[in-house]
Amino acid sequence: MKENRHSIILDIIKNEDIETQEDLADRLRAKNINVTQATVSRDIKELNLIKTLSHTGRYKYAQVNTNNNSTISALAYIFSNTAISVEKVDKILVVRTITASAQVAAEAIDSFKLEGIAGTIAGDNTIFILVRTDEKAEELKLEIEKLIK
Repeated sequence: MKENRHSIILDIIKNEDIETQEDLADRLRAKNINVTQATVSRDIKELNLIKTLSHTGRYKYAQVNTNNNSTISALAYIFSNTAISVEKVDKILVVRTITASAQVAAEAIDSFKLEGIAGTIAGDNTIFILVRTDEKAEELKLEIEKLIK
């Protein structure tokens, strides 16, 4: 059942510009697949879907290439083009991004496997990065600033 739903999701995002989880859930329901927002959210994570800019200038879901090196390169590119600023507050870094891109930018940060990061939390346009030490937070801030520029 899950595999079938995943296959249908991939088909939908390949053929349509799906901007939100709600849009995706609606498209699935139109195909007689009952889903909750939580199920759609898990499916998006399991399928490694990210939001990318469509040719219309709006965001849409797309699948990340599963080749690890190309994925990291793509995420680095996305991060550098969506992150706006970084601020250090004690051992927390606050990264501001363009609207609707914080989650993919946080995924990029996680994929870099930077030393000293305890974890990341992303909203719509803000990422909180908890760093283990104040010194490491300052180092990471400088690294992130370089990526943004």
